[in-house]
Amino acid sequence: MSDFELDPRLDHDTIMIGDWPLCRVLMMNESRYPWFILVPRREGLRELHELDLAATAQLWLESRRLADYLQREFSPDKLNIAALGNVVPQLHVHHIARFAGDAAWPAPVWGAHPQAPLPAAELQARCVRTRTALPDLD
Repeated sequence: MSDFELDPRLDHDTIMIGDWPLCRVLMMNESRYPWFILVPRREGLRELHELDLAATAQLWLESRRLADYLQREFSPDKLNIAALGNVVPQLHVHHIARFAGDAAWPAPVWGAHPQAPLPAAELQARCVRTRTALPDLD
């Protein structure tokens, strides 16, 4: 895993929260929706089926852990969990807390609006809350 490099677009659009055994946990700097991304720290992956069975199981454990946190922290009406990769080919899994009446509801968030960054203080507070709630991040 030492050859892992985060796609430049993900690096630009997100804040690193930390690492779990398989995935880097990222938070989108987006004010409309609580939006996190898991990126398996394996070089060259583009599709979920390219993970071996053990890594697939680990990804789903980490995804479930993140989804549980989003449900507790934000109480969304729906969680959107998806791996698209149409713009950023590096394998990554979006976890977005959605609310009836949010800026894109009920449509997908992708391409609905330009990115709307969080105010600096709110961004910092959300990072701290997330790292505190998920204390085993490296």
